[in-house]
Amino acid sequence: MKATDEMTLLDRFISWREKHISQNQFILILSFAVGILSALAAFALKHLIHFIQHLLTGGFDPHTFNWLYLVYPVIGIFITGLFIRNVVRDDISHGVTKVLYAISCRQGRIRRHNSWSSLIASGITIGFGGSVGAESPIVMTGSAIGSNLGSFFKMEKKVMMLLIGCGAAGAVSGIFKAPIAGLVFVLEVLMLDLTMSSLLPLLISSVTAATLSYLLMGTDAMFEFHMENAFDLARVPYVIMLGVTCGLVSLYFTHVTTAIERQFKKLSNPYYKLAIGGTILSVLIFLFPPLYGEGYDTITELINGTSENIILDNSLFYGHASFLLLYMLLIILFKAFASTVTNCGGGCGGIFAPSLFLGCVTGYLFASVCNMSGFGVPVSDKNFALFGMAALMSGVFHAPLTGVFLIAELTGGYALFLPLMIVSVCSYLTVKVFDKNNIYAIRLAQRGELITHHKDQAVLTILKVADVIEKDFMRVNPDMELGALTSVVAKTRRNIFPVVDAGNRLVGILYLDDIRHVMFRQELYHRFNVASLMREAPERLSIEEPMEAVMRKFEETGAWNLPVEDVTGEYIGFISKSAIFTAYRKTLLEFTSD
Repeated sequence: MKATDEMTLLDRFISWREKHISQNQFILILSFAVGILSALAAFALKHLIHFIQHLLTGGFDPHTFNWLYLVYPVIGIFITGLFIRNVVRDDISHGVTKVLYAISCRQGRIRRHNSWSSLIASGITIGFGGSVGAESPIVMTGSAIGSNLGSFFKMEKKVMMLLIGCGAAGAVSGIFKAPIAGLVFVLEVLMLDLTMSSLLPLLISSVTAATLSYLLMGTDAMFEFHMENAFDLARVPYVIMLGVTCGLVSLYFTHVTTAIERQFKKLSNPYYKLAIGGTILSVLIFLFPPLYGEGYDTITELINGTSENIILDNSLFYGHASFLLLYMLLIILFKAFASTVTNCGGGCGGIFAPSLFLGCVTGYLFASVCNMSGFGVPVSDKNFALFGMAALMSGVFHAPLTGVFLIAELTGGYALFLPLMIVSVCSYLTVKVFDKNNIYAIRLAQRGELITHHKDQAVLTILKVADVIEKDFMRVNPDMELGALTSVVAKTRRNIFPVVDAGNRLVGILYLDDIRHVMFRQELYHRFNVASLMREAPERLSIEEPMEAVMRKFEETGAWNLPVEDVTGEYIGFISKSAIFTAYRKTLLEFTSD
């Protein structure tokens, strides 16, 4: 009775809201709430990570290696795995990919537990040293908050997608204190189209989240950066070369990540994954302590030039500064392994922080090598560490605007806007030569489940085979004689008849045009049967087939109707071009209306 009363109260509120508050006004109110909740979630996650890290490593002596680096990461992944399997009981990895999937295939609906599960799991993973970032989990959290608020107030599909974008924008803005980056991240990575009706809610969520983060965590930039060497045009060639280099490093990072994930998918036992992933991660962190956690301390030191030798702390190489550049090169090579095995071994985290870390080290190493070569003008290693962060972000995520604005807002390095733009574009263009989709989207694109800015492809992605199947076709069996078939023809307005066997499997198609010349000749009623009159189906469709592949089969066969089978091969119905065109026009109108 209580649940019924609550539903009645909600329905009353919705009815009152529809009469007194327009939908556009209510969306603005929801976007404000989403911004606040996303910022609070980001604040909670950052403090959970810092609390665990300080508790575990606060007393480490930087002058010597520490054996606990071999233990902490495994414990973190183990606890996270238990939490996910026994409490969450759902796959919460690849947060941004899950958000893209919700937009493309779930009508903007994200499960309720994602509003908190990714936050707890990633906090444990990173706090114990997992070599991943908190940003993808917090994007998942913010998006889930937006989705579930929209679902609670029974908003339509298009509004749900917008609120997911508001949650993602608020999450990025809140955790980085970067409102512009939050907005452009949604447009570039989540690929939501910018219209006048969507711009204001995204801005409200971003600004609200960033403002609340300023109140909770102070107004200082996340990474303190003091520019000592102003940029001049003589260094543009070096910036271009850095962009290309970071583009190639981005490709390396993406392809190593996907290759390792493929290998781990072959393992079904979670404890095998823990043993392999945990062992690799622990050894890498023991040898290269900067791989512990997000790596933001290393970034802060490198972009401020305090002491590049800081990254040798707690390692076997402490005090051997001559090995610094080799050490940094090895970190670049092994960061992709450390990040991927963290997640594949049972942990939870994203690749925002690994990309920033990897870019910073790459930029610093590039500048150091250039200066050691003595060729051309000297370059600032601090500035190039900053440029590398923007370049890797642009290359890995295929998001040059996000890379530019995020690094400018993270560091306050607005005076370096021009080289940031140059290096980001060069990295992005280098990557696009080889990879069409970014690291988040590539998994969905391979399955045909990715919405893009291309309107036709986006609409085909939204459309599903199950939505356009027609099932009112009279089925006939191969042994049916012409006389009995004539009786079936008289009962339907269709001119196509699926021929199925006793197991409901399609064996052919009978067209009315093929039997017109014999169907009224009674002397032939017992001479012909369906098997002798039917044709092979020009092509067969699967219920799980993406609509883009369906349209390709229609084009290749020239057919107007094609049969559909379920995953077991049983006949379901037919799809016609006219049904697809009708659904396409309706969806396009919903998708593009402002």
